Amino acid sequence: MNSIYSYTRDDFINYFLDIGEKKFKADILYDWLYKKRVTDIDSMNNLNKNVISKLKEDMFIDNIKIIKKDVGSDVVKYLFELSDNEKIEAVVMYHDYGTSLCISTEVGCNMSCAFCESGRLKKRRNLLVNEMVLQILEIEKDINKRISHVVLMGIGEPFDNYENVIKFVNIINDSKGIDIGARHITISTCGIVPKIYEFASLKTQVNLAVSLHAPNNELRNKLMPINKVYSLNELMKAIKEYINITNRRVTFEYIMLDGINDTEECAYELSNLLKGMNCYVNLIPYNETNNIGFKRSKSVKIDKFYDILKKNNISVTIRREFGGLVSAACGQLRSHE
Repeated sequence: MNSIYSYTRDDFINYFLDIGEKKFKADILYDWLYKKRVTDIDSMNNLNKNVISKLKEDMFIDNIKIIKKDVGSDVVKYLFELSDNEKIEAVVMYHDYGTSLCISTEVGCNMSCAFCESGRLKKRRNLLVNEMVLQILEIEKDINKRISHVVLMGIGEPFDNYENVIKFVNIINDSKGIDIGARHITISTCGIVPKIYEFASLKTQVNLAVSLHAPNNELRNKLMPINKVYSLNELMKAIKEYINITNRRVTFEYIMLDGINDTEECAYELSNLLKGMNCYVNLIPYNETNNIGFKRSKSVKIDKFYDILKKNNISVTIRREFGGLVSAACGQLRSHE
């Protein structure tokens, strides 16, 4: 048996056709699950008894348990317990344009980025499709508010769980389901090059963000082991192909680390690397943790870095800070109580 939340609407269409039912019943089922938010198959009273019986035989309605909440200014961090007692975190952020949710895609992470708290817990397993969907459903129920934007930037590397992530995106983007617009969904990757090509071939409107954090191979090798597998040259080639195929702008995330990657030289190198690309750079003031020795760049250096990029015609922003006081900010999620 599988969770009912692990099926796309197309999956349900095929399911109903396979059991000799009309395919429109997939729409009815999706309406119960994602519009009415019913959590009992027996309550779906416009499906006949045979269908109800078959659904109960083949699938189940599950949930994930909220075991802790940390509330900050315009942010709430959730600690969830999964059915196998593993734990993950997700973060709600309240913006003037809507309510954004940062979800996790794996239990732990194997990318081992030097500056990231989340990567200290090695990957235990991929999250299942339903476990990603349920992060949205449980939080919407808790806050009694609609999630308008989803970013896959929590614990884990989304492209290391590619098939489940794409299925999850299809479910939440479906107009008859959770109905989050494709341009309100962002997938972040640290640079798994083959999956960038695969993602480009889907020609989706979903946003792509790339964790870059260094303008050259030597520095990126030290900060991000993935660069030893897929070099900066390979990554840039894949990103340019993605932009060419999709005509979508790419976001480059760049964490500002004091004395490491925040020099004027790095800013000029980054400008040359990204020159002419349909992209923008999101400069992220580093969120310091007790376990990792990196320090946040000083504001004056961040501003100087910003100015150099701007003068070289690179679109750039400095990320508004969320959740640092409750360890819910970028790079701070850890899956523990």
